[in-house]
This record gives sequence, structure tokens and C-alpha cells, in this order.
Amino acid sequence: MYTSAYLNAVVEQTNTFADWVHGKDAAAPVPTCPKWALAELVDHVGATQRMVAMLVGERMSEPSKAFAGYVPAPTDSAQWRAWLTDGAADAKQAFDSVAEDTPVWDPSGAAAGVPFWSRRLFGEACVHRADAAAAVGTRYELAPELAVGAIEDWLDTMTSRGYWENRPDFADAMRGSGQTLHFHATDAPGEWLVRREPDMVVLERAHTKADVAVRGPAAELLLVLSRRRPLDAAPTLEVLGDRALFVNWIEHMDWVTD
Repeated sequence: MYTSAYLNAVVEQTNTFADWVHGKDAAAPVPTCPKWALAELVDHVGATQRMVAMLVGERMSEPSKAFAGYVPAPTDSAQWRAWLTDGAADAKQAFDSVAEDTPVWDPSGAAAGVPFWSRRLFGEACVHRADAAAAVGTRYELAPELAVGAIEDWLDTMTSRGYWENRPDFADAMRGSGQTLHFHATDAPGEWLVRREPDMVVLERAHTKADVAVRGPAAELLLVLSRRRPLDAAPTLEVLGDRALFVNWIEHMDWVTD
């Protein structure tokens, strides 16, 4: 997927999210993010999209102005739909105004800029729509090709140099001596190999033997990797090899609930 495709999907995913949460109880708990009520989930999604739109649209080389420009969600849930859809539209407009190689700050440590942020907003929209589904009690579905894109975002972000350097707890837990995890989507093209090294986590797109292999439908794989669904509640996933290695990986995917 490229920037334009990611942003089209961001708009679609956010519009569905907005329809689900419109007029709902702001204090409703979000089971998949236990520290959040629905109002906080809505605020996070919409405010993040607006901050990224500012970063990209104004071609910022450092983030302080965008972070300082945080725009909170309306307190009245009857205003959420318009606020969310407007934010997604603003984000698409900002990305439409730049090129793939336009210099923009990003936290990956790889100067990934515009492509990083387009994929990040897409991954956020996919995963947080699952949170909204859990909060309002509706069914979550995601096309396999989109789920593969969201897994790609999740794994690339979690294995980035920037994440390793900024989350020492994650780095300490993930230091290894070559242990490998293989993730394989069975309903759309998507395979990833993660290798734990002493000073980083290496991500490859490859089909190879690993210490543990996890395979199944892409949407289910995404939900388990992102801690939106417990492994024991995902019967369509097949885990081959060192299950404890995979469980340890999942247990340290705590970025989304902070």
C-alpha cells in the first residue's frame, strides 16, 4: 500500500468508527484498553489524526508545535461523528499536499517521514476500531488485505530503532540471542520473521523456520498481536513450536494501553 491508499482507508475506517461511537455513553469502558473510557478512545483517535495532519501538512522537522496543538474531543458524544470525520478528512488533505519523500519528523529513527505517518494512521484506525467494537458491543471485521497492512505497521513500529530506544522496558524484555518468531497470514499474502538480538529486534519479510510459528487469518492475527484478543480466545490461530516465546512477545506489547 502507498500513502494515498493508506489515507483512503483511514477515512473509511474512521467513518465507521465515528458511526459506532456517535451518541454513545462517554463513560462506557473500553475492555481492550482497560485504562480508557470511550471518551478517551475517541479523544485519542481524533486528536492523533489532527496532530499528524499538522506535522505532515506543515512539513515539520520536530514535533513540539504539533504536540502543543493538541485538540481535545468534544465532551458531547453527539458531536463525535462530525469531529472524527472532519479530523480524518483533514489528515487526508494534509497527505495529499505532500510527496512521499517530503521531509517530515517521525519517531522511527529511520527518517521514514510521510510513508511512516500514513501507515501509522492506518494501523491506528484499524486497531482502535477494534477497541470501539468492544466498547459498543458490535462485531469487528477487517478485510484480510487491510489486516495484513495493519500487521505490517504494528510489527514495523514495534521493531523500529526509535521504539527500542524510547522504551527501555521493551528493550530489556526483548533482548535475545537470536530467538525467532514467524507470523503468517493464511488468507492474504503476509509473512514476517522477528529475530531477537542483544541490541535490537530485527524484522524480515520471509518464510523460514523459526522457534515459534503463528499462522491464521490476518484479522485474528492482528487482534492477538495487538492484544485486542487473548491468544486462548483465538481458536483459528495455530501456534507451532515454543508457545512461551510467543506469549512473552504478546505480554510486552503494552504500548497501546499506555
